[in-house]
Amino acid sequence: MQGLDLAQFKALVVRPVLAQPGLGGSAALNLLTGTALVESGLVWLRQNGGGPALGLWQMEPATHDDCWQNFLDFRPMLAATVRRLGGGACGVGSADLLVGNLAYACAMARVVYLRAPCGLPAPAESAGLSAYHKKYYNTALGAADSQRNAALFAQAIAA
Repeated sequence: MQGLDLAQFKALVVRPVLAQPGLGGSAALNLLTGTALVESGLVWLRQNGGGPALGLWQMEPATHDDCWQNFLDFRPMLAATVRRLGGGACGVGSADLLVGNLAYACAMARVVYLRAPCGLPAPAESAGLSAYHKKYYNTALGAADSQRNAALFAQAIAA
């Protein structure tokens, strides 16, 4: 199954979102592009197989709401940026926006990474970005394989 063109996705969705204050950087650009590629193949807007994950970044509603309750609600400037990307009507209970609003979904995926306790790997380190994704986005119990997914992060870097 084919999905979105990776270079267009990176240039027209991820890059503009990460140009917003507090969200950007070249490592973040490659990390968020690679995360969407790994999580959904740039195809699935709802988790394949009927799980709860939503959007190209496959975020679960519980994770979405936790980002608002325990992170964004304490960072008003960042929350305002994310709300603007979401069209204003977002916060706890608005996880459905992850399906139809690519900018909002990208910003929320970035928020997950902003919560990580350490900085991002180098922008062109596919293995490092893949390992970071596994540890801070997919988690130890998730299905991602950081060694196998390094090739997908390499594609994201090259796009």
